[in-house]
Amino acid sequence: MLAAVSFMWLGMVLAISFLEAPLKFRAPGVTVPLGLGIGRIVFRALNRVELVLLVAAVVAVALAPRPALVGVVAALVVLLGVQLGLVRPALNRRSGRVLAGEELPRSRGHLVYVALEVAKVALLVAAGTAAPVEVA
Repeated sequence: MLAAVSFMWLGMVLAISFLEAPLKFRAPGVTVPLGLGIGRIVFRALNRVELVLLVAAVVAVALAPRPALVGVVAALVVLLGVQLGLVRPALNRRSGRVLAGEELPRSRGHLVYVALEVAKVALLVAAGTAAPVEVA
């Protein structure tokens, strides 16, 4: 179960964080406020799904604990906690200001979020490849 959860989660992060998010700003007619509005909706949905997948990963490891996998899943818990508890609220406050018409310089908070996404990708690959796969 952990391999399936990890690779499904990995695919979602790669598709949204590293493909959809940067590309939407290159589409004709997409302004920064429009892109931010779309991004807020998309990432809110992604983060909700990530929480469900994280719970599934925790359950999978709890049912068949392996020390290396417990550590990887614990790191995912911490990482997602930092993203959703610290970084996303700061980004939401900033994007709210931009959507309200305030002119702000480029955000360094997005670089922190991207760095955490890169770490998440590495953890998900580690979890998916290290998880035992049983074929029925």
